[in-house]
Amino acid sequence: MSLSPRDKPLGRGGPDDSVILHTTDNGVSWITLNRPEVMNAIAPEQRERLISQLSGASADPAVRAVVITATGAAFCAGADLRATPSSAMDPAVPGVSAASVAAGRLPGDVARTIRRGAQRLIAAVLDCEKPVIAAVNGTAAGLGAHLALACDLVLAAESATFVEVFVRRGLVPDGGGAYLLPRLVGPQRAKELMFFGDALTAAEAERMGLVNRVVAGAGLAATARSWAERLATGPTRALALTKQLVNASLDSDRAAAFAAEAAAQEINMTTEDAREGVKSFLEHRSPAYRGH
Repeated sequence: MSLSPRDKPLGRGGPDDSVILHTTDNGVSWITLNRPEVMNAIAPEQRERLISQLSGASADPAVRAVVITATGAAFCAGADLRATPSSAMDPAVPGVSAASVAAGRLPGDVARTIRRGAQRLIAAVLDCEKPVIAAVNGTAAGLGAHLALACDLVLAAESATFVEVFVRRGLVPDGGGAYLLPRLVGPQRAKELMFFGDALTAAEAERMGLVNRVVAGAGLAATARSWAERLATGPTRALALTKQLVNASLDSDRAAAFAAEAAAQEINMTTEDAREGVKSFLEHRSPAYRGH
């Protein structure tokens, strides 16, 4: 996606302000991941900025719709495995830090981090009081795929792919994946995607119902702008209430689903295969899983 000249870094003064670009134009809040050198993998600080921006969009009457997109060839490769936690709220865990491979943990650390991290991000999209469009310009993997699929509408460039990458690393899906996917494609399809971790093309994702529309890459930004501006001229509160009603119809047990996901993360991170999956990724080699 080509950024408008009006796009600007979120905030001022900090050395990392450019990792999330933000502009509001014609009632549309554009939130753009901007770390193309790492396929827009999300570090803890970026995650917090995204959550803050979505919360701000809910409260800002000047914002009537939101678009989440990215620069470069990828939408989002998931959580940044090389990021260094910036606070005690982000202890070293898979999807956050390479140091987590060898780090000692107390019982509950992993579940707590998942709740405070990936789940908060996905909940921020689901709970945003304005309609949120994902404009997926390239690869959306792991948490990046869930970030896109949590949006109310999903546009994808023809070159986009969606990958449930967790199984390749010996991990349990996080970021609400086991909650989102069955509601979008049914339990069997969801298991197929999560068990095999195969990449879906944009066309395949559209056929399965994960994507609303596939467009030529050059037209992605224009289509997203057209859809968002149409929403921005609509009845904002009615749209918010409609979103709440639709989500609630599928959402009666979200808390239980998220709690189960966090518990599964806690159990899975005691396994050798989980440690091997992350370690092999960081060492750029194929994993050698042992089944325990």
